[in-house]
Amino acid sequence: MIPLPEGSVPATADAVIVGGGINGLAIAYELARRGMKRLVVLERDYLGSGSTGRCGGGIRQQWTTEENIRLAQESVAAFEHLAGELGLQTFFRQGGYLMVTEDESQLESMRQAVALQNSCQVPSRFLEPRECLDIVPQLDVSRLKGATFCQKDGTAYPFSVVWGYAKAAARRGVRIFIRTRLLEVKHDGGRITGVVTARGEISTPLLINCAGPWSRSLAAMVGVQLPNRQERHEIMVSESCKPFLDPMVISISNGIYFSQSMRGEIVGGIGDPDEPHWDRPAQFDTRSQLRFAVRFARALTDYWPPARKLRLMRQWAGMYDVTPDHRPILGGVPGLEGYQMACGYSGHGFMLAPMAASRLAKRITTGEPDGIIDSLSLARFARGDIVADAFVVG
Repeated sequence: MIPLPEGSVPATADAVIVGGGINGLAIAYELARRGMKRLVVLERDYLGSGSTGRCGGGIRQQWTTEENIRLAQESVAAFEHLAGELGLQTFFRQGGYLMVTEDESQLESMRQAVALQNSCQVPSRFLEPRECLDIVPQLDVSRLKGATFCQKDGTAYPFSVVWGYAKAAARRGVRIFIRTRLLEVKHDGGRITGVVTARGEISTPLLINCAGPWSRSLAAMVGVQLPNRQERHEIMVSESCKPFLDPMVISISNGIYFSQSMRGEIVGGIGDPDEPHWDRPAQFDTRSQLRFAVRFARALTDYWPPARKLRLMRQWAGMYDVTPDHRPILGGVPGLEGYQMACGYSGHGFMLAPMAASRLAKRITTGEPDGIIDSLSLARFARGDIVADAFVVG
């Protein structure tokens, strides 16, 4: 554990980062590592209480847009040595990702995706259905039409990663305030001047929006309109069983995903096209539903029949912060000096955060251009420069 400050927030800061999930803490750490002082992180609840602590922990490079591929590729490289860098075990293991489809019409797009991934030096490959049995022997491949696999993909434990970043940031002088609500953002003449919190006011020239599902509401405080919407997604965990599953299995046909934890539980979820979409935090509903439990259990046993003997132990819900093209929004906005953001990850912020944070921190501290951040700026929507990623599941 790390000692978190109590009492009033400091009167001044060089930067205030809003959001105590992996994105906010990783950016705080990267800024501090690059020499920025007097950094403050504000979290409305506990660290990892938002989307980070409710995710499945998957980390994959199998995407259909180059920006997502390169961010994920760099993040995988970061995860490979992150435990040593942060000084805390992250439980990162590279069992691979097996992405399957039951829809023959998706095969060509899967082959094209593999070609793009390979051009970025991601070692993914296309598989025929029977080849999947070499990776998951008891998988039911009778309905499968094809699959892709990348051995270097994997999983990590979200809370360990969050606490690792928090500890490393705190060692570099970052002050992290939990259970601290942001009440107001002050801006004058097109520039950020400070924030008002439930623990006091902070004068700062730089505000970084890493608020996940609350990012749209935070942006609205400074007159920035985000196209994000929030979607509810659920995850379920089974009782423990003997190790049998190294990779994460994903279906791009129906959206199910499942993996096995190091303790033996099956962890997974499945998207629901009938879930409502929200644009205000007051509407968020993270209660568990029987409907999800039934849908997930049926889909899981269809893909892996031995699951019929397992008991499902618990489930929870969280929010995806979704953009129209399922790619994150990074960087600032014209006409508002001192405002930056890292949001809109569409359910994949955990896997993309390490290198998104590194690139954004470098951009902030050096002013050097970054092609990926520029291509993922909010301005792309006004330009009509929207290229949606096709492999979004969950």
